[in-house]
Order: sequence, then C-alpha cells, then structure tokens
Amino acid sequence: MRPLLKNVGDQTIVITGASSGIGLATARLAAGRGARVVLAARSADGLRTAADRIRDRGGEVATVVADVASEHDVRRIAEIAVHRFGGFDTWINNAGVSVYGPLDKVPLEDQRQVFETNYWGAVHGSLVALEHLRHRNGAIINVGSILSERAFPLQGAYSASKHAIKGFTDALRAEVVHDGLPVSITLVKPAGIDTPYPEHAANHLPTAPRNPPPMYAPDVVAKAILHTAEHPLREVTVGGSGRLLETLDHWLPGLTDTIMARLMPSRQQSGEPVGERGPDGLRAAAGDARERSGKDYLVFERSAYTWAALNPSVVAMALAALAGVALARSSGRRRR
Repeated sequence: MRPLLKNVGDQTIVITGASSGIGLATARLAAGRGARVVLAARSADGLRTAADRIRDRGGEVATVVADVASEHDVRRIAEIAVHRFGGFDTWINNAGVSVYGPLDKVPLEDQRQVFETNYWGAVHGSLVALEHLRHRNGAIINVGSILSERAFPLQGAYSASKHAIKGFTDALRAEVVHDGLPVSITLVKPAGIDTPYPEHAANHLPTAPRNPPPMYAPDVVAKAILHTAEHPLREVTVGGSGRLLETLDHWLPGLTDTIMARLMPSRQQSGEPVGERGPDGLRAAAGDARERSGKDYLVFERSAYTWAALNPSVVAMALAALAGVALARSSGRRRR
C-alpha cells in the first residue's frame, strides 16, 4: 500500500537529536512551514532554547528530554506527541553520537555507546513509530550517513553503526511492504555537514578532530528530510560529494581503500590542540543549541545533485526540452 503523506504544514513531526545540528535545522524549517514539532534530545537547555526560538516565530512545539538508547524514554516521546497533538505523522530518527580514533585505541565501552545511541536509538524510534503509524499513513525517516556506504578510518565505530542503520532500515522497509502497511521508510545519507558534530564527539586523537571539507549546510539535509516526509522515497544521498564517493566505492573499491588510507586520517585532524573540553556528547548532553560548527570551512549552501535527485520529473522535462531543441536545430540544418 503506497502511503499518502500529508503536506509538511499539516503534519506533526517528531525529531530526535533536535537540540543541535541537522535536527535543530529540520525543526526550524518544519515549524516555519506550519508543522507541529515534537523535539527530543538529552539536553534540557538545548531543547528549551530551540523551543523558545520556534515559539517566538509562532510555531507549535513540545519538548521531551530523552535518551534514545532507552526504549522507555522513546516510548515517552510518542506518548507526549499523542497527548499534546493527538499523534504524529512523521518520525525522524536523527540522534547520533561519535568517537574519533583508531579502532585499536578507542575503548570498547565507547564503541558500544555509539551503537547504543545510533543503532539502538534508530531501532527504538522506528519500532515505536511503526506501532503508531501502522493504522494510519505516515513516514519513518532514519538519518544515516554517507558512511553507511563507505567507512572512514578514525571513525570506525560510527561508520559501523551507520552501516547497521542502513541494514535495519532496508529490512524494516521490506517487512512493511510485505505487510501492506501505509508507512514510508526512508534512509537519508548526508555527506559532510557543517555541524558541531566533531566538537560533540569523544576524541582519542592527538589533535582536535574535524569534518573534512567540502561540507554542506545543515539546511540542505533538513530540506531533503522534509521532502521525504511528503514524498515516499527509498533513500536519498545528500550532497554531490557523497554521491561521488558512493560511485567511486562501487566501481573502484580497491582504489577507494587506498584513497581512504592515505588521505582521510590527516583530513579528519585539524592540527589544533585538543584544549579544554567539557564532557563530550558520547554520554552527556552537549547543551548548546547550535546548527553550525562556526568554523571557517568551505561550506556549500545548496546541492545541485540533491535537488536533481529529489526532483527527477523536473530534470526529465528539462532534458526532454533540450533534446527537442537540439533535434529541431539539427533538422533545420539538414533542410538547408
């Protein structure tokens, strides 16, 4: 059964990891389009700041302090959405944590914690959302990563968790289709995004970590997420650089291994001293409601590839028109 998804402005949308980065950008854009939003994160301060900004612009918002690693907390998110707004139409599993360092240097407890939040958080959210949506149209959107397709050195645990999210999402989608449920299951795979992600990660490197440029603005991902809240899509890669990496890995995996080994370790280290840091976001809430890193990186504010991927009919019509013009000119030259 093909899901009939509402316009974003008519929806109630649940967003986990909503106090910073992609989640915060998605909440802002969704509320700006008229959606009622339920924001969940571990940071009470971050949620309060995010909610105040939305209310100041006339938006409707509820907040839930929750750790998605806890199934109990995730069920409470759903209960509050039902209590406050009568239910929800889209559930976005965005919460994520990371750790930098060689796999043999990162403590196993840190690697397990990455999976508790990233993988089990997506599992808890997806299954709780499915209970609610199986009798009504709706969407479950899991935020994976380009690392769902191609692992990066020094981010082994994070890469593995994003691979696991892809496997879970693909299996869940097939089961939903088999059961004929009116629920869209989408995997969104961002390339490098300009968020505070490296600052929130645990770090076992000698210098401060960084996202290797080029990067894309959080709004590019947020717009793609909201597009899939309205249009049932299997998966979306956000950012042309991510699509290029996917293609390279598919056709030339050995060469990609060599590139990863030679370039990525240095490109993920800023060279700056680690300095004084508060608790990292692996086990404690970061607390700052920031969408962007604030660093002077090369950041693209839009992605032509992503726009084309989300609007294939427009691209097809444009190509058909160009082909028609070329054919007409060729026929005119032959008649002369």
